[in-house]
Amino acid sequence: MALDTSGFVPKGNLNTDETALGNSGRKETIRKVLHRLSRFKLHIFISLLMATASVIFTLLVPICIGNVIDRISELAAGRGVMSETEALAIRNALNTELIRAAVFAAAVGISSYIMNLVNNRITYLTVRDIRNDAVKTIGCLPLKYLDAHSQGDIVSRIVADADQFADGLLMGFTQFFTGIMTIIGTLVFMLRMNVAITLVVVCVTPLSLFIARFISSHTYQMFRTQSIERGKQTSLIDEMIGNAKVVKAFNREADVIRRFDEINGRLTGASLKAIFYSSLTNPCTRFVNAVCYALVAMTGAFFAVMASDGNSGRFISGITIGTLTVFLSYANQYTKPFNEISSVISELQGAVACAARVFEILDEETEITDEDALSLTGVSGNVDLDNVDFSYTADKELITDLNLHVKPGQRVAIVGPTGCGKTTLINLLMRFYDTDSGTISVDGNDIRNVTRRSLRSSYGMVLQDTWLVNGTIADNIRFGLPEAPMDKVIEAAKATGAHSFIRRLPDKYDTVIGEGGAQLSQGQKQLLCITRVMLKLPPMLILDEATSSIDTRTEIKISKAFLTMMQGRTSFIVAHRLSTIREADEILVMRDGHIVEQGDHSSLLARNGFYTELYNSQF
Repeated sequence: MALDTSGFVPKGNLNTDETALGNSGRKETIRKVLHRLSRFKLHIFISLLMATASVIFTLLVPICIGNVIDRISELAAGRGVMSETEALAIRNALNTELIRAAVFAAAVGISSYIMNLVNNRITYLTVRDIRNDAVKTIGCLPLKYLDAHSQGDIVSRIVADADQFADGLLMGFTQFFTGIMTIIGTLVFMLRMNVAITLVVVCVTPLSLFIARFISSHTYQMFRTQSIERGKQTSLIDEMIGNAKVVKAFNREADVIRRFDEINGRLTGASLKAIFYSSLTNPCTRFVNAVCYALVAMTGAFFAVMASDGNSGRFISGITIGTLTVFLSYANQYTKPFNEISSVISELQGAVACAARVFEILDEETEITDEDALSLTGVSGNVDLDNVDFSYTADKELITDLNLHVKPGQRVAIVGPTGCGKTTLINLLMRFYDTDSGTISVDGNDIRNVTRRSLRSSYGMVLQDTWLVNGTIADNIRFGLPEAPMDKVIEAAKATGAHSFIRRLPDKYDTVIGEGGAQLSQGQKQLLCITRVMLKLPPMLILDEATSSIDTRTEIKISKAFLTMMQGRTSFIVAHRLSTIREADEILVMRDGHIVEQGDHSSLLARNGFYTELYNSQF
């Protein structure tokens, strides 16, 4: 079989990866995030309450420190002229202020701790729910959707993008609430102390807001591009690891590295661009903060010098050295949140961009629920296909006007050249895809009117591509029948011939195999998949190239086991090796989506038609 090594190009990314969501898309994503946060109203209220308490106590600490400075100034100014009683009273007041400052500082720590606990809970429960919903959605998506999109990109969205969304959301809760409360609180405290100096601080504020808005409005698409390129990189890595043997066999390592370097270069460029522009926020707002701090210091000093009476350390305007110190502290606290909020806004741009990519999966149209549909029970295996049309893409016909009537217990083999529609027919029988027109019925029931679960439970399926889970040999055999006792597992393994190699394993049926069963041969993996179906023994069987990876000697044993397993069961056998289907009751010869010949092995050979041509080409 020829291997196509022309590209290893990852499948297309989800939706419109290369186009910007735009403002409407961003607003819609924010709306969805807020909707998910609405179930945490009590938590958010507690977080806001703790943020408010933390800010209030933080603002009370400078007042205590300012009072301490004033008390020290009074002691210094009254040295030699102040009575011992007055001095003792001032010292007591000084100690009281120090104790109050310590209490307020402790209260800040406690309230911040509670706020962080609540914020962490809100964030990670939200992201947990989003991930759960995403995985559930993937389980309900049509198979054609998953076939058309990159697995690596989907994994990147659920893992990396969800993590970045969590980081941004946590920063938003931790710093955004506190920052807003700090701005409001410092304004209130400063206005109570001195209106003129407060106006100086407020007048500089719009400049910081303008810078933050300008930068954040330009960074959203940059972070989205970064997420897209990261998804492509994950997709390539996933594909290359899964096909490592093929890459090495055809000496394509250099080509893979080159392609990885290209994507990695684009990711680096997108990351640097996004981080550079978002990082401008901090120095720009810090510059504004420094200007604000300097203006407050100059204005306060001017008022202090102009209004001083030169004796007591107090001023006509009511401003003292301690009060000026408090103002400088408040000016710093007032401007600092603008810097933090600006950083948060930039971080939130990346978080929203990542959230949008996750929500794209959640918004995909899932399979129509069939909970209220008929559940198949006591299936005899009567399968009818009437005037079935199907194509994967509208511009390319595949199966047209297909009719097939299979009686219970019949063994139907499906043969034909690659691309003729054999596996597609199996996908339609299992309802992995729905027909474009026509009907498929099981025991007279249109499969669109029965639950997918009951339909697929009626089939036992062995594919050419093996699939094993990370677990023990017994776990993998029990995959379709978890409650099966061990003696039944061993009985099924003996029937398929798998028991002979399992008993030679270190822990026999308790041997743990890794993901995909890497330490087993391809034939051994196929035997386990066949044993899995042998254990369940449903009323209908689908064998899609089930013996393709097994040697001739083992194939003979398996064929005998299949004959036993298929006895009295409707069976569909897809095979390229026509020698394996000579015992079939009915052989369908497909070509370009049509059944061109139909009959048993002897009658088809006697016709000397297309089947004969296929059969003789193998010898």
